[in-house]
Amino acid sequence: MEDTLESEIFSFNEEGIEKIQLGDFKNFPIVYILYKKNSNKQIAYIGQTVHAKRRMQEHYKNSSRKQLEKILIVGHKKFNQSATYNIETNLINYFIADGKFSLQNKSQTASNRVHDYYQKSYYNNEIFQELWSVLKEEQLVNDDIEILKNKDVFKLSPYKELSEEQLELKERIINICGKHINDHTKFVYFVEGDAGTGKSVVLSSTFNTLQDFATEKGSTFYKSKNYLLINHSEMKKTYEKISESLPNLKKKNFLKPTSFINKIDKGSIEEADIVFVDEAHLLLSKEDNYNNFSYENQLDEIIKRSKVTVVVYDSKQVLKIKSYWNEEKIKQIKNNYQSDTFELTTQFRIQADDEIIDWMDAFVNKKILPIPEIKNTNDSSFELKFFSDAEEMYQAIQQKSKEVGLSRIVSTFDYIHKKDGEDYFIEEGTFRLPWNRTGYKDTWAEHKDTINEVGSIYTIQGFDLNYVGVILGPSISYDEKTDRLKIDTSKYKDTEAFRKRADLELHEFEKVKEEIILNSINVLMKRGVHGLYMYASDEKLNKRLNGLIV
Repeated sequence: MEDTLESEIFSFNEEGIEKIQLGDFKNFPIVYILYKKNSNKQIAYIGQTVHAKRRMQEHYKNSSRKQLEKILIVGHKKFNQSATYNIETNLINYFIADGKFSLQNKSQTASNRVHDYYQKSYYNNEIFQELWSVLKEEQLVNDDIEILKNKDVFKLSPYKELSEEQLELKERIINICGKHINDHTKFVYFVEGDAGTGKSVVLSSTFNTLQDFATEKGSTFYKSKNYLLINHSEMKKTYEKISESLPNLKKKNFLKPTSFINKIDKGSIEEADIVFVDEAHLLLSKEDNYNNFSYENQLDEIIKRSKVTVVVYDSKQVLKIKSYWNEEKIKQIKNNYQSDTFELTTQFRIQADDEIIDWMDAFVNKKILPIPEIKNTNDSSFELKFFSDAEEMYQAIQQKSKEVGLSRIVSTFDYIHKKDGEDYFIEEGTFRLPWNRTGYKDTWAEHKDTINEVGSIYTIQGFDLNYVGVILGPSISYDEKTDRLKIDTSKYKDTEAFRKRADLELHEFEKVKEEIILNSINVLMKRGVHGLYMYASDEKLNKRLNGLIV
C-alpha cells in the first residue's frame, strides 16, 4: 500500500467479499461504505474495521444490510483505529448533510466522545478532503465539504462529537430516562445553558440514541413512545430533514408543543414515555386561542402527558410575554414533580475569547464596556466591528458571505411587519432591504436569496451564521448621563410579543417588555461563529459604539 489514500470497490456478495482478502486491506484499519444506488431509495451503511473480510461476512448475514450491492473500501498506510473511528463519524455527519443516501447506521456504531490523537487535524482535513474527492468521483455524494459545513443539518447531526460536558449530560439523560420510564410519578429534567452552549446538539444526539434503543428487544426503552417537541418552525425543518437520513428517526416524532398536546387529547397518539422539549423558553405560559392552546401552561400540560420530560431552557431567550416564565413558576414546577437540573456552561458557537463573550453579556445588560483586545489565536478567531452606515455593513456581510459563506443581516423587531404575504422593508439611509420573510421551505439562512434580506429573531433563533450583521432598531437608544443603553418599548413593533396578560402587574409588565427586547438583542448578537458586525439606528448609540476602539 502506497503512502496515499487507496480505494477499491467490490460487489457485496460472497464472491466480492472473498476478493477483499487478496488486496492490501487484510488486517489493516480501513473505512468502508456499503451502498445501493440507482434505485428509488438510495441506502448506505458507513463503518470502520481492522478485519475487513470478517466484518463484511457479518454484514452479509444481516437481512437489512444484505439488500446493499457494493462495498467501497478505503485504506491508507497511515491509518490507525483512532483515525478510522474519527473518519467514520465525520462521514456519517457529512452524508446526513449531503442527503443523497438514507443511512442504516445506528447511533451505537459511532462514538460521540471528543478525543485527540496524533495528527488529528491531518486526518480531519487533508485525508478527509482526499476521501471526499473519491466519493464525488464515484458519485456517492453531491456537494462539496465547504457547502455541507454550513448546513444546519450538519451542525445538528446526532453524530456530532460531544465535549466531556455534553457527553456527561447525554449519559445522565439516558440514565434518568431509563430509571424513571416505568415510574408512577412524573420526572422532569431541566437542561439550562446560554445561547451557543450546544443544548440542541446534545438533544439531537440523545434522542437519536433513544430511538435506536426503542427498536432493540431487551432494551429498557424497547417500543417506547418518545417525542421531540420544537416550537420554532425553522428548527423543526432541520430535525425533519435529519430524520430523512437515519433509520429510526421519523417525522411523526417531531411535533410542535400544541400539536402534541392536542393529538393526545384527541386520541390520535397515546401518552408519551419520554418527551424532549427544545427551546422551552418559547413555550406558552398562558392560554392562546391563536395557537389553539386552551390551557394555562404548555409545560404543565406536556409533563402531564409524558412519563419523563427533558426541558431545554434559556431564560435569556424568552421573546414574548405569553412565553414569559418568572423564577417563581419554575420553582413551582420543580417542587410539584420529581426533578433535577443540569447546566451547560461551555460556549461552542462563538469562536472568541471569554472577554468578547463578557462584552456581549454586559451589552445585553445595558452596559457599554471598552472593547477587549481580540487575540485571534489558533483556538479563537473573531471579528467585532461597528458601522456608522447600514449599507456599508451590508456590503461587508456580502463580502464575508462570498469568502466563507452563510453570513447574513438580522435586525431587532423595530420595523413594521404584517402577516399578509406582502414584503416589508427596513430603510436606514441608503440601505433598503425586505425583512422577516418566512415562507421558505428550507431554513431562512440557508436560502441563497436571503443574503439580500434582513432576518429577525424568528428566522434565526437557534441557528449559526459565520458572520452576523445586527441592526439595532429605534427601540435601542443610549443615555449619555449613565453611559448605558436606554430601551424605548413604545418603538418596538412586535405587538404580539407585548400582548397583555392578567397575571402580571403593570410595573412587572413594563419590566418584562424591556427584558424581552434585551433578550432579542442577546439572541441576534450570539449567532455569529467568526464575527459580529453592529449598526445602531439611534444616532446617539451609533456615535457611542463607533467611538469604541477595537
